[in-house]
Amino acid sequence: QIAMCLRAELGAVVADKTVLKMMREMGIRCAIRRRGSRRRYSSYRGLVGSTFENVIARDFGAEGPWQKLGTDVTEFKVAGAKAYWAPVLDFCTKEIVASDISTSPDLAQQHRMLDRLLEALPDGAAPTMHSDMGWQYQHESYTSRLEGAGITQSMSRKGNCIDNAATEQLFGHVKDEFYRGREWGSFEDFKRDLEEYIAHWNTRRRQVRLKGLTPEEFRNRALAA
Repeated sequence: QIAMCLRAELGAVVADKTVLKMMREMGIRCAIRRRGSRRRYSSYRGLVGSTFENVIARDFGAEGPWQKLGTDVTEFKVAGAKAYWAPVLDFCTKEIVASDISTSPDLAQQHRMLDRLLEALPDGAAPTMHSDMGWQYQHESYTSRLEGAGITQSMSRKGNCIDNAATEQLFGHVKDEFYRGREWGSFEDFKRDLEEYIAHWNTRRRQVRLKGLTPEEFRNRALAA
């Protein structure tokens, strides 16, 4: 992150190893993700509605924005209670294109998320939306809204989180960079700070896989090409 910002924002000609050496000299350290150390929230309740073929089939690459999207719900412990985040990730740009933060992982949360997604969906776009087999994604009111918007549903196989690895990776980054080691006095404070982090992710956080661009910069360049 530091090296990419130095190059993109200050025009510095500097190698990653040089930046790492300088960080060590200055006592600057970054947290390392600990794989497999988290209990994943699961919304699976069996077959309670419609299920769909795994169209994505672990192919998370996309040639342009608004072609492949991923969604899921993750859980946070906040102020002695729980909070739930339901984002939609564009697999091409790594941009969080819609989300909802709630105290309950209910159907109302999914419909608020869909309201924001459909408002942002460009005219003529017909993406594939990938999720796990959570009960919310099987519900008729959810599936019918996607179908009405021309969005194709894709679902992971039962009990196979790797099928939804792109969205799970987003959760891992957010929990390491934003959540770990912090406490909030209320849900409202947590929601405000997470919304600010989402804006940071989309507009300021540079990514190696995007060639040092932010998701917003990568989307704008892709659409202009």
